Amino acid sequence: MSDIETTTTYAAELPVRLDWALHAPEVYKAMVRLDSAARKGLDPKLFELVKIRASQINHCAFCLDMHTRDALAAGESVERIVQLSAWEESRHFYTEKELAALELTEAVTVLTDGFVPDEVYERAAKRFDEAELSQLIAAITVINAWNRFGVTCRRTPGHYQPGQRG
Repeated sequence: MSDIETTTTYAAELPVRLDWALHAPEVYKAMVRLDSAARKGLDPKLFELVKIRASQINHCAFCLDMHTRDALAAGESVERIVQLSAWEESRHFYTEKELAALELTEAVTVLTDGFVPDEVYERAAKRFDEAELSQLIAAITVINAWNRFGVTCRRTPGHYQPGQRG
């Protein structure tokens, strides 16, 4: 035993409210297909960074758990994942293309602040060709939909393994 004894106590898991995928399987299957289509043509690490950032903003613990693990499995660094919630102050960890994607992710995710500002869109449009930008917007939109299912139905984090869905 060490000189300093530490005990970690976690709160009990909140109960899942609804297994929506079980009760709306066609919607779930359509979401999985949409998610798969949205990732085409995007760098896997960028795709996961976008999903993590939107999930942070939306407070979706299940999606944070999933996409952090998927990002690590794709070769993303722990340091860049940790800094993601403060990306504006940690810009040196990310490429200009990634920064444009993160800024667009925030603008699309937090629509209560108004429409996506022209300058945010233009910065992304300078870094992504039209096809890639369309895929990026789709990826941002899809993770926001997943987050809403996860938060509303209270999906439980901590059990996901990379490559597993559902």
